[in-house]
Amino acid sequence: MNETIDVAIVAYRCRDLIRECLLSLRERAPRRPMTVHVVDNASGDGTADVVDDEFPEVRLVREPTNTGFAAATNRVIRETDGDYVLTLNPDTKFVESTLDPLVELMEARPEIGICGCRLERQDGSLDHAAKRSFPTPLSALGHFTRVGRRRGASGALAAYRAPSVESGPVDAVNGAFMLIRRRALEEVGLFDEGYWMYMEDLDLCYRFAERGWTTWYEPSVRVVHLKGGSSGHPRPARLDVAFHYGMYRFYRKHYAATRARALNATVYAGIALKLAASLAASAVARSTAALARV
Repeated sequence: MNETIDVAIVAYRCRDLIRECLLSLRERAPRRPMTVHVVDNASGDGTADVVDDEFPEVRLVREPTNTGFAAATNRVIRETDGDYVLTLNPDTKFVESTLDPLVELMEARPEIGICGCRLERQDGSLDHAAKRSFPTPLSALGHFTRVGRRRGASGALAAYRAPSVESGPVDAVNGAFMLIRRRALEEVGLFDEGYWMYMEDLDLCYRFAERGWTTWYEPSVRVVHLKGGSSGHPRPARLDVAFHYGMYRFYRKHYAATRARALNATVYAGIALKLAASLAASAVARSTAALARV
């Protein structure tokens, strides 16, 4: 078999991260043909120059503005024709041969439309976002109050992290590493560009499930994910707004029409309150950091 892979990396102000990511991908390239594409979303800090100068094998696109993750990834998908598309964050790093076994798995199981691997933090612990269940009001409440994140947590409040799934079919995997069958994309459609950043991966998995495609979590292969490495800490206000808008858009698009108005209003109010609290916490963190530098 000689399946081809197009890797789509969306970069923004991440010179050191993109270098490490591309080096790891170069050193652990799959046996099958692969083309790496980096879309620089108007970084302005030399990120694109690192790619251009140090990785001549990479196809670089320089966007004049920050178009967001979905639009930039869709540009790569539309301009390529590989059998598989890998969406890859610049804050990831390959530590072993990862793509070949996943492609082999997808070739053996034609019902799989999307495949994710184990995402690990630098300390080797699991990044919980590597596998997820589609959110419900209760699971979202459990996740954001951290009740559902406690060790051994189970039930409706812990459901967002898909604790019962060790490997195999799962509702969703993370866009930081998402291997997608092109034939399925052509059937279902590309990323929803109404999401500027965040939740577009969950939305795609949901639409794949609606059309009967399986999303698969395969923990036997792994990638290191420096979570938040490309967005920074604390999260900038624009990203905070985009994250919470993504929650709102996903709920409105997929759930609201079949839910009671009172429940919808409660969910929307909860998202707004969480955004306000997040913006306030980020502002305090930035002020504290600024004072520490004085």
